[in-house]
Amino acid sequence: MAHLQAVRTTLQPQHNAYTQLITYSDPHSQVAWGYMHAEPRPCFTGVLLREIVDWFGDIAKQVDDPEQADVNYVVVASAHQGVYNLGGDLNLFRQLIEERDRESLYKYAQACIRPLFLNALHLNRPSLKTITLVQGDALGGGFECALSGNVLIAERGTKMGFPEILFNLFPGMGAMTLLGRRVGYSKAESIILSGKLYTAEELYELGAVDILAEPGEGEQAVYEFIRKEARQRNGALALRAAREISQPIAHDELMRIAEIWVDAALRLEAKDLRMMERLVSRQTGKAETASSTGSAVLSA
Repeated sequence: MAHLQAVRTTLQPQHNAYTQLITYSDPHSQVAWGYMHAEPRPCFTGVLLREIVDWFGDIAKQVDDPEQADVNYVVVASAHQGVYNLGGDLNLFRQLIEERDRESLYKYAQACIRPLFLNALHLNRPSLKTITLVQGDALGGGFECALSGNVLIAERGTKMGFPEILFNLFPGMGAMTLLGRRVGYSKAESIILSGKLYTAEELYELGAVDILAEPGEGEQAVYEFIRKEARQRNGALALRAAREISQPIAHDELMRIAEIWVDAALRLEAKDLRMMERLVSRQTGKAETASSTGSAVLSA
């Protein structure tokens, strides 16, 4: 957990009300840091999703207030050693599917898309740039979250992918939209249908990852990116604005795909749900190891 410990010793801690999100401010470099630490598993719990949206709202207010310190970059990272995020709450999925609760499944999808969309559109603030820093496994919705950053920085050796096809589903909260814009839609379909975990190096070669960092040097890579961009920030922001015109990300598009995901989820059979349960068990085992490793740093 050296990465989080290093940040804790140099930056200003923020908002004590968050329970599954650790936030820091670096006014010198104008960076807001957010480290996810959902409980009991590093997935997208309802609490974590709400807190990310609230944090984004706080940052947007700070950007709009001329009396407060400027923020030019927002970084979404993880406090879990070896895990960025394992994606959707599969235990909740299974429960809602078994109960045939379409409305609650759709509401959960909406809750997932809200922070992802805000991150992709840099909180609707033209002066902001969002960065996702992957220092551990990013699966399913965790990979979607990583892809939603304007810049994706990943440490070598980390793994990312969409395992949903293994239990007869697909990632429905932005995978096709975000990955397709990075690698092309044909390649995105191939990645999704494979169910395979790809290394950061493989995804960098495909164009899905923007910057590779050495293990344990992710934060350093963020600051190196910021330092290099300072010389061309105006042009880089203008180019991003032009890209958003040519390749817009529409909220309606994300929500329509989410409806397809909900209907597909409700068609899953008992054997698919058993496979989902086995996947949860494997992920939980790894997550518990990561949590025990990181708990000493979180309580330090």
